[in-house]
Amino acid sequence: MNKKKIAIIAIIILILGIGVWLIFDFKGDNPNKIVEYLPEEEISDTQLRQTIVSLYFQSKNTDELVSEGRLIDAKLLLNEPYKTLLELLMEGPRNEKLEKLIPDGTVVNKVELKKDILYIDFSKEFIENHAGGESLESNTIYSIVNTLTQLTEVNGVKILIDGEEGKGFSDGKIQFKDVFVKLDK
Repeated sequence: MNKKKIAIIAIIILILGIGVWLIFDFKGDNPNKIVEYLPEEEISDTQLRQTIVSLYFQSKNTDELVSEGRLIDAKLLLNEPYKTLLELLMEGPRNEKLEKLIPDGTVVNKVELKKDILYIDFSKEFIENHAGGESLESNTIYSIVNTLTQLTEVNGVKILIDGEEGKGFSDGKIQFKDVFVKLDK
């Protein structure tokens, strides 16, 4: 055989090899082929911004504080994170075995972070509409404290009533003189 015939046979074999490779590759029979995954539905910007916060409510069965995870849009926490969390507490739990502790009619007058202490100024309804009892009062305070101290910049909570410090619940057992810090149970 001369060199010309060998070159033609080599070219034919090469073309056939490339053809076979392309046929198997396009059929998807190639196990090494990278296949792009396409989701069934697009993920929205809102879904990408979802975050979980823990809100503390009282268990109806045990009267203990229990955290309820809530999936919310992180964008809500950008402008007024403290007020947002307080509003979620005031709305109440989604779990029917839990109950809210902040009394109906309570208004958040002002929320201000000074150093690492969060000052919360509630309306007088916070103490006037409260059912009372030391355990319930304590749970109300720590529902607020435990929820807000999950934010890294908050290490304690100071409660004011209509701008005044030193108030307390009507039975006098829990006063708002001091800063409340998270209880580790």
